[in-house]
Amino acid sequence: MTRKQYLATACLGLILLLAGIAAFLPQNHPDAKPDAFNPADLAWMLSASGLVLLMTPGLAFFYGGMVSKRNVISTMLQSFIALGVISILWYVVGFSLAFGDSIGGVIGNPMTFFMFNNVGTAPHARLATNLPLVLFAAFQLKFAIITPALISGAFAERIRFWGYLLFMCLFSLLIYCPLAHWTWHPDGFLFKWGVLDFAGGTVVHISAGFAALAGALALGRRHSHLEGHTHIPPNVPFILIGTGLLWFGWFGFNAGSALAANTTAVQAFFTTHMASAAAMLTWMMIEAVRGQRPTAAGAAIGAVVGLVAITPAAGYVSYGPALFIGVVSAAISAGAVDLKNKTTLDDTLDVFPCHGVGGIVGMILTAVFAKDGGLVTTGSWVLLTKHLGALAFISVFTFGGSYLLYKFTNLLIPIRVNAMHEADGLDLSQHGETVLPAPHEHLPVSEPKFVVRAS
Repeated sequence: MTRKQYLATACLGLILLLAGIAAFLPQNHPDAKPDAFNPADLAWMLSASGLVLLMTPGLAFFYGGMVSKRNVISTMLQSFIALGVISILWYVVGFSLAFGDSIGGVIGNPMTFFMFNNVGTAPHARLATNLPLVLFAAFQLKFAIITPALISGAFAERIRFWGYLLFMCLFSLLIYCPLAHWTWHPDGFLFKWGVLDFAGGTVVHISAGFAALAGALALGRRHSHLEGHTHIPPNVPFILIGTGLLWFGWFGFNAGSALAANTTAVQAFFTTHMASAAAMLTWMMIEAVRGQRPTAAGAAIGAVVGLVAITPAAGYVSYGPALFIGVVSAAISAGAVDLKNKTTLDDTLDVFPCHGVGGIVGMILTAVFAKDGGLVTTGSWVLLTKHLGALAFISVFTFGGSYLLYKFTNLLIPIRVNAMHEADGLDLSQHGETVLPAPHEHLPVSEPKFVVRAS
């Protein structure tokens, strides 16, 4: 057998072992008492969880429309596969690491909810007391799924699939789960310090942005990038479809983070929409100011940047500041993309300038405009100082930690495809599939020939 077959056999054996343990290990799943919850809260959070899940296929279309036709399937699969991989990790130990009993405010006890033991329809005394714990865990799972999928845009068109799977697992367990614990667990040290992250601007977007930057540096430049080829998105309709799904799903992402059908959810719903709308228009106007024609791809990217930036602030700011956050984030991210294009950095789909920088802008402006403790609303610098300190710490942790994980992954599995596979495209070299027409489809259809026979 080849090395890939040995690896696949080991992974299959592990999945079978986990399935057997899950089926026969005695576990406790506490049930809720009758009428323990508000049905409106349950209905909204079930809907919000589904909306957040929709964002991952949306991201697949968004990214898939930007890469070359030889890499569409591989790029989209890098998002879709997170639905499977991260779900299993979350069930086994991820949820415990993120939301288990706190060990010093740094990490959750991996045995608290190991394989969802003690997770059932009953509420938890400290985690979303108005919801079944299993529903809270399912909602949080969707955030864990999309984060590594976001990173994949930075090294699209040059990463080995098996190396990506290993990195995804390591990132989720060693970067995402600790960061979620610090920020969202009641005993997490950033939570207790007073850092505000309503729906994941820090946990999801800043972490993905810096991991993307580390990935672009660790994997190096594509050969097409080295040769100075200008890349034009080949499938703009895919980008627009992906943006629509992301925008729609983001309402669950942000408004769902209220964890109830309440006025905070309503507030987050509208601030999310306003920031994205403002950012979309701002990005298009910037293109026009530069002497370019306004593009559909630019409008889509601007809308997503606005969604990113409002995420940490959605439930903490009012409507006017939300519009301001959308405008400022689009302007700064557009400038960051332009600056990146003048360097040798090969962040394929501009993950760091859009998600990383957008998340940074959102985190800072959350501290400026938050209704409670914001610089503008209260005149106090305390929250802003805390956010800047947390930003510095998180940036170093996510960039440095991710860079080490890429290097460690490469020791176990070569993470970069070779030059021939890169030239052929990852669709064929990694998956044996392609969206390109088969060779015979290029041949012209010959005209029918009529033969006149002599009588």
